[in-house]
Amino acid sequence: MVDEERDGVRLSSLDQPLGDGLGVTKGQLVDHLDAVADRLVPLLAGRPLTVVRVRPGQAPFVQRNVPKGAPAWVRTVAVWSDAVHRETHQVLCDDRRTLLWLANQRAVEFHVPFTPAGGDRPTGLVLDLDPPEGADFSQVVAVAQLVRRALADAGLAGAVKTSGASGLHVVVPVHGSGPEDVAAATRALAARTAELDPAAATTAYLLADRDGRVFVDSTRSGRGTVVAAYSPRVRPGLPVSAPVPWDALPGARPGDVSVAAPGELADWAALLPAPQQLPADLVAQGHTIPVARVAAMHEGKRRARAARERGDGPAPATG
Repeated sequence: MVDEERDGVRLSSLDQPLGDGLGVTKGQLVDHLDAVADRLVPLLAGRPLTVVRVRPGQAPFVQRNVPKGAPAWVRTVAVWSDAVHRETHQVLCDDRRTLLWLANQRAVEFHVPFTPAGGDRPTGLVLDLDPPEGADFSQVVAVAQLVRRALADAGLAGAVKTSGASGLHVVVPVHGSGPEDVAAATRALAARTAELDPAAATTAYLLADRDGRVFVDSTRSGRGTVVAAYSPRVRPGLPVSAPVPWDALPGARPGDVSVAAPGELADWAALLPAPQQLPADLVAQGHTIPVARVAAMHEGKRRARAARERGDGPAPATG
């Protein structure tokens, strides 16, 4: 087994498979993260980190709490978790050494909140564009262009990257608003996008209601997280969430760059516009729009009751 040391971090089993069915070695993951460290670390620094880790013979798993046995120099921050009803201690990846240590832990995906540790105002929002199963990627590109129009109509600008899965993320740097207002503005932007072409885009959270349209997901902004640019995803070959200039978007594909097939990656920091203040009318509109997950939950329960009364099958799934 091949071992080596970088930046004081001992890296082990670099020639071994990273995980089941991924088609890459642990060393390939380490090399990718090290190659993008100068651009990735600034996106992670100061933000409580959620990672998805893999191990051979096990299913991928989400990790928020710092692993036992972490070196003393790994910085963490205490964060209350509603999911487990206790405080967790999440890693702050502020330097290359910490990134390499995480790579050695087989951390593949790197998800960060828009609000820095100790802060109370998000620094951005995201519209996550999720295509229907089997759709051509051109459908997602077309809806990303609708998002760009909706942003321009509101006096805003954003940057786009592949999600590393099947869709796109349109990210908008913001300042001056709290998480509830940012989440509201995201809902309003999603609604305005769908209104530009209701045949192409939808905000319907229930899969059965999307009718082959691209889902404009507004639920990740405010207090949610987003996968960082340059992060791999846990899929065969480890496709990377890749920044894409708007003028290059028509030719982009979600798997263009991967850990298995490295390629040139655009500079995400150069593509992002400066932080912007959210228009008051956008925020106000968003506060009139129900939170998608909550609305879908109530609708799902209503449909389940109706289905039971009719003797039908289960209610439609959500995305």
